[in-house]
Amino acid sequence: MPEARPLAVDAVLFDLDGTLADTAGDLAGALNAIRRERGLAPLPVEDLRAHASAGARGMLQAGLGIGPGDDGYDALRDAFLAHYAACLAETTRLFDGVAGLLDALDARGFAWGIVTNKAGRFTRPVVAALGLAGRAGTVVSGDTTPHAKPHPAPMHHAARELGVAAQRCVYVGDDLRDVLAGNAAGMATLVARWGYLGTGEPHDAWPAHGGADAPLGLLHWLPARPGG
Repeated sequence: MPEARPLAVDAVLFDLDGTLADTAGDLAGALNAIRRERGLAPLPVEDLRAHASAGARGMLQAGLGIGPGDDGYDALRDAFLAHYAACLAETTRLFDGVAGLLDALDARGFAWGIVTNKAGRFTRPVVAALGLAGRAGTVVSGDTTPHAKPHPAPMHHAARELGVAAQRCVYVGDDLRDVLAGNAAGMATLVARWGYLGTGEPHDAWPAHGGADAPLGLLHWLPARPGG
């Protein structure tokens, strides 16, 4: 990854799961509820953490070996989502350092928001439970626009809601899909290396502008004030 340098940006957009918030525990809880119903032992959260950014699809693949197109997948996905709706804010919390990062963004005058592939019916209560509902300048869910990431449509929607040109935004995420979406929208992209990072290509091979090992490290990529 290149050395940190201030980017010419006025706004910061974040992925939710694995970037702002550690949601793996509640996602694992939903999966393990299904495993219990099938007479299977629960899996440790740490065994599932890398799959959390892929939501139901990732958790069902990791925990039951079933994916989209397989027999019974749709019913299992619906069951997973029902369990998740009942436990989505039990253990979910902001990653260490995120609260300080958001405070610093507010102090510097940066607009910021959230772009996630999580459906709105889950995004809204999670964001509220994290105390961010009244702070984020925009919250774009996976069903806000006709397309989800890695399509650029959600990114452009978020930029419009913030009143900032896409080229003056930076997108921060922990999945290759996030980098591809930001790049497709003409945004700078940074990897949240404290996040889940998936199980595919190593994150240092992703076509991002840079990254940070901890949330406050992102400040090295930002000017002192918007327009800087």
